[in-house]
Parts: sequence; C-alpha cells; structure tokens
Amino acid sequence: MEFEMIGAIYCVETFAVGREIRELARLRKLYGNAFWRKRKGIVQIRFSDGTSHLAEVHWYEASGIGRKEMKIKRILENQ
Repeated sequence: MEFEMIGAIYCVETFAVGREIRELARLRKLYGNAFWRKRKGIVQIRFSDGTSHLAEVHWYEASGIGRKEMKIKRILENQ
C-alpha cells in the first residue's frame, strides 16, 4: 500500500546488521555491496485515501546507498 511519511522518523533502532539479515544476498545484488543494517522507527504516515496514522516502519539502510524497501509493520494509532 502506498504511503507518505509526514515528519521525521523517531525512536530509531537497529535490530540486525550484516550477516544477521536474511535478505543480505538479495540486497547486495540489487543495491550494491555495503554494510547493511535493518532498522525500525516510529513515524506519522498518510495513505493515498487521506487517512493519517502513527505507525512502526521497518527498512534496510546502508551508508552511501540510503534507505531502501520501507514497509509498515503495524499501525500504532489513528489520527
């Protein structure tokens, strides 16, 4: 589902690095060889229908490459 982030991500945590990431081979093949981290955080999001929610999002990140494959893991509250 398409969504837009409103504001900054906060409470950012890294919960997997390097070989701990199951998708590491795929990430390196698609985006390049780098030190990959799997991260999570809280952000305000807006869906294409205009509804706004606070949500936990997960993504992969590497220095020099940036954030990739951001996805919503759960909706925390409605706005």
